[in-house]
Amino acid sequence: MTSTATAAKSKTVVGEAEQLQLAIRLINLGARLQLLESQTSLSRERLTKLYKELKGMSPPKGMLPFSTDWFLTWLPNIHSSLFLNIYNFLVTNAGIDGIEALAKAYELYLEQARELENAPEFQSSEEPVLSLIRAWTLVRFVENKLLKMENCSRCSGHFIVNPYDLHNNFLCNLCHVPSRAGKYQKNRKTKSADDGIDA
Repeated sequence: MTSTATAAKSKTVVGEAEQLQLAIRLINLGARLQLLESQTSLSRERLTKLYKELKGMSPPKGMLPFSTDWFLTWLPNIHSSLFLNIYNFLVTNAGIDGIEALAKAYELYLEQARELENAPEFQSSEEPVLSLIRAWTLVRFVENKLLKMENCSRCSGHFIVNPYDLHNNFLCNLCHVPSRAGKYQKNRKTKSADDGIDA
């Protein structure tokens, strides 16, 4: 075997190993097949087998998030804005983008979300408010200008808003807590699957 052929084979083996590592990382963060197929070069059959091996069950089925409304409700907006601020910081300052930026930002979000969930005004829960699938969808919504970030006029924080709303003297969901905000956690514990997707 020539050195060129050996190098090509090694590159293919290394590349496949990197794809497997990426898939494992994403599955452990909560990725579903649709995300895995779009972000790795592995076949659906192999991804399904890998998911079963890691999670001990078949990948969940159902539609992915398709509406921007969820990201604008009280607690989801706070968590989504936290994630997107982290993501934007990494893209701007850490020299990473794409799926690497998404995965790293989500890992950092999970660390901060645990602290946020322990705050007195929030009730703790077993699952993070923002799933990896929602985070991935959020980035795509922002890139397609279906959502955007706006500065709060009181705290100057950056929060997700509808780009078609008026934002003069905008107040975020932390500075201006809606009267029904506390009901979100109660509904979250009792609701069934949200349109067939994960929360």
